[in-house]
Amino acid sequence: MNLVQLGWNNHLEEEFAPYKESGYSVGRIALEHKHMYRVLTEEGELLGEVSGKFRHESFGKSQYPAVGDWVVISARLAEKKATIHKVLPRFSKFSRNSAGVVTEEQLVATNINTVFLVTGLNNDFNVRRIERYLVTAWDSGANPVVILSKCDLCDDIPGKMAEVESVAFGVPIYAISATKGIGMNQLDKYLSEGQTVALLGSSGAGKSTLCNTLLGQVKQQVKEVREGDDKGKHTTTHRELMLMPGGGILIDTPGMRELQLWEVDGGMGHSFSDIEELAQQCLFNDCQHKNEPSCQVKLAIEEGALDQKRYDNYVKFQKELAFLERKNNKRSQLEEKSKWKKLSGDRTRVHKK
Repeated sequence: MNLVQLGWNNHLEEEFAPYKESGYSVGRIALEHKHMYRVLTEEGELLGEVSGKFRHESFGKSQYPAVGDWVVISARLAEKKATIHKVLPRFSKFSRNSAGVVTEEQLVATNINTVFLVTGLNNDFNVRRIERYLVTAWDSGANPVVILSKCDLCDDIPGKMAEVESVAFGVPIYAISATKGIGMNQLDKYLSEGQTVALLGSSGAGKSTLCNTLLGQVKQQVKEVREGDDKGKHTTTHRELMLMPGGGILIDTPGMRELQLWEVDGGMGHSFSDIEELAQQCLFNDCQHKNEPSCQVKLAIEEGALDQKRYDNYVKFQKELAFLERKNNKRSQLEEKSKWKKLSGDRTRVHKK
């Protein structure tokens, strides 16, 4: 395989130049195992592991390689293995807050050109969830596209399209059925050679079926959704980068019914531009949109121009981000303290020698 097929470009070539002069080679992360990585290179597929120096100098999971990353490696072709020394700068990254008590960035995929936000046109359909995905997608640096799957199971496609259009300003929206082959040709323009597309959505949304159809083979296992609520099981259990027959690159991800936000201030401006424009027209700059006079947000809700549920979701996001910022500030302080403590220990050992 050649690097252009994997998404290599002139900007990456410039970033890699100093390492190339030192004899290193480059590859792209296709799959992440526990402490190990499947790396795609010009010489084929290698099993990679980060170097001891890399591990020592990293201060958080987000600095480690993720699916989609370009990495500087020293290859051992006879063993089909590689040592990873550096992650090249990412031009986009889709992140979320990791599940659990600890507040930490979890990279879902990196260096993505387009994000397919997949939602089923059955009981999986949820406009509020689409809003959440759009906020994060806009902040990733990639271009969001909403894919309404299973259109063969929907009796009111125009109505569902209109609902999505009301929250996805300027975002392309396509109704498709991967099983019936309906509307699939609309997606071809996003899947040209070297272009990376990530599939994101909840379990049961139809990502695995869409993935298999685009790849032209059964790559991901597909399970039936539960009767009654159309919720699916996590058929995709890991993130994986796959090459498509036409030259594009596809990254499938596990279903995420609840997507925890992670630093998405820019995404809020894109996704809720209608509310923020109304807020700028309020009489007071610090209007809380509650009981203040001449509040344009309240007026829009009363007149039906703004959906109350959409505004409630906006307020929920603001509170969530404020809480996350407070947690991140504390975490950053602890990381900085740990970093300097580690560096001080290194200097002490060098001095003793």
